[in-house]
Amino acid sequence: MPTTYDSISAFLQAHQVTLVAVSKTKPDADILTLYAKGQRDFGENRVQELREKYERLPKDIRWHMIGHLQSNKVKYIAPWIYMIHSIDTLNLLEEVNKQAEKYKRVIPCLLQLHIAQEETKFGFDTQEIDALFAEDPEMRFPHVRIHGLMAMATNTDDAEIVKKECAQAKALFDRLQKTIFADKNYFNTLSMGMSSDFEIAVAAGSTLVRIGSLLFGERH
Repeated sequence: MPTTYDSISAFLQAHQVTLVAVSKTKPDADILTLYAKGQRDFGENRVQELREKYERLPKDIRWHMIGHLQSNKVKYIAPWIYMIHSIDTLNLLEEVNKQAEKYKRVIPCLLQLHIAQEETKFGFDTQEIDALFAEDPEMRFPHVRIHGLMAMATNTDDAEIVKKECAQAKALFDRLQKTIFADKNYFNTLSMGMSSDFEIAVAAGSTLVRIGSLLFGERH
């Protein structure tokens, strides 16, 4: 498995997969080290930390909100967030649309799909996603652009479980791409794979991975 930024980046570029460097809890200096190497996509999971880093760090960084997002905190990131990966309820989607309208923006979002065995993980199931698209999403949410799906596999050493769950997410992604979003070129992002399983996710068809500990070291 590639384990350094250069080797991971080269591996992902060869597979045409986007790398989001998960910088939560990490100091600015660590982020700037990767920034100097050309990394521009960074992911955070807490709104307060994300806001502080946005204010301090270079403005061409593309910030991704990857953690569970409370509706009452959307307003703090709506003016500038690059992408929200963790849309896990209809209410949250409606709030993002509402806040984006205030800033005359269309915010790129991913729908979080619940595929893991752990009940602690958030997200829609397949039936809920189908129900969400009973009407045209562009008409219903004109200030949100749904670019794809995000999924987190079960945290396990059993590679077969991870493969099965990634395949489940890819199957739904492919189906939506051929039906609801058949004429929407922007529906092109399947965000799955982290430090422990990104190679499996890439093999399964991931187009974006979220890697933290392999790049920055373990969080303390």
